[in-house]
Amino acid sequence: MRLIFIRHGDPDYEKDSVTEKGEREIELLADKMQRERVKEFYISPLGRAQKTAQATLSRVGRTGKTCGWLKEFTVPVFHPDTGEKHFIWDFMPSFMDRYPLLYSAKGWKSVPFIAESGVPAAYDEVCRGIDGVLREHGYIRCGTFYRAAKPNRDTLVFFCHFGVTGIILSHLFNMPPVALLQHFCAAPTSVTTVYTEEREEGIAAFRCASFGDVSHLYIADEPPAFSGRFCETYDNFDERH
Repeated sequence: MRLIFIRHGDPDYEKDSVTEKGEREIELLADKMQRERVKEFYISPLGRAQKTAQATLSRVGRTGKTCGWLKEFTVPVFHPDTGEKHFIWDFMPSFMDRYPLLYSAKGWKSVPFIAESGVPAAYDEVCRGIDGVLREHGYIRCGTFYRAAKPNRDTLVFFCHFGVTGIILSHLFNMPPVALLQHFCAAPTSVTTVYTEEREEGIAAFRCASFGDVSHLYIADEPPAFSGRFCETYDNFDERH
């Protein structure tokens, strides 16, 4: 089985849609996706993901299933230094260094500011959502792997967001989501592809073949959007600090 996770186009957060640049991006994405043979499409309920999905779905004459658990993962914690609300995908390296359990697949939920928030419950909701979809398509969660009850080569596509994609991947890979989200970045309309690996009969694990692919933009000489980027060097204050 192949899972494709697509971040929405360059966002207009105020309108919960995409910008003019985002409009160009989602059409270029549709150029790429219309060639794929897709079993099922799943879509976040948020407008920017719905808009992105529609560009592809209208090309191929298909519809998708809207899933509430695919919405962006904006459940906050209270930052222990400031007391302010903060998202788990945006901590500084020096802060992460103070909480080594954030790098633990089993221990991250026990970090006090995580345990006292709504993050663990929201994380479990997303995990139940993706496991429910996989179960419908023949793969049943069993500890840290999936039982391949009906192994197949189907392709499932998810139009969603960077944060929730990181949450899903952390579950599939048995990794802590906070650490994963600090070290990966996905531009708007980027494509992340994950496959099942069945090296043991009846047992499936997941492997990431590509993360954040924007080749559909480069082919058309369309630069990736800056949204979600970071400061490559500290002295560039035009980039996000």
